[in-house]
Amino acid sequence: MVWVPLLLVACVVAGIGCARLCRATLVAALPTAPSPAGDDAELTVLEAAYLAGGPLRVTDLTLVAMHRERRLLLAHTGWATVLDSSTGSRDEWESTVLGAIGPGGQSPIPSVRPAVAAADPVRSLGQRLVDRGLAVSDAGRREVAAGVRAVRAAFLLSLALGTAAALLVPGAERTMVVAAFALPLLASGLCLLIGRVEVYPYTRWASPAGQRLLSGLSPTDPLTALATRGTAVLEPELRAALRGHAPVRLP
Repeated sequence: MVWVPLLLVACVVAGIGCARLCRATLVAALPTAPSPAGDDAELTVLEAAYLAGGPLRVTDLTLVAMHRERRLLLAHTGWATVLDSSTGSRDEWESTVLGAIGPGGQSPIPSVRPAVAAADPVRSLGQRLVDRGLAVSDAGRREVAAGVRAVRAAFLLSLALGTAAALLVPGAERTMVVAAFALPLLASGLCLLIGRVEVYPYTRWASPAGQRLLSGLSPTDPLTALATRGTAVLEPELRAALRGHAPVRLP
């Protein structure tokens, strides 16, 4: 019965991992402060971008909006060039972008995007959404990610311990050992599967309340489509610009 202690270890680790993920999911699903307007609240396009894709989605939306207004040129080679700096920035978002590009008026987009995403206006936007109960806090996202890692580690450990235990016992006992280790494997595997299906759609940025508001937005407006669906809705040249390199053209 040398395999019994290994089974106990696998069960304890799987139980802890599943409990941690369930607790993290519950904490992330509960808003820190309920929105007084509830589901009747409206989202701006920037708020929708944050809930759907986080700070980088807000950055891409701002860059594309300035490009379409001919305030900025996003070249397919991956460079952003200021076209009209005579009037200065019209709001804090343009000011952030122009500051990230620098006084030279031109900068590689891969260096502009993270600078804008980490700027104060984006952080303030995210905090306002958290305060309204529409976004998951940084702590909540970290807890969910840690819970998923714990369950994944528990599954792999159970698999390794089960394999080792099966090799340590005589062939006649292996069926019983495999059946015993199926419990922690099944528990951690199902928890991981449920976590990927139920948790990831909203715990990255939006809370369940935020997801409900996002689902009610119409993607007919190009900027709203970009905010909710990402750069896949853009033309190839703009997608290449935001990726930082030119698109591959087939003959």
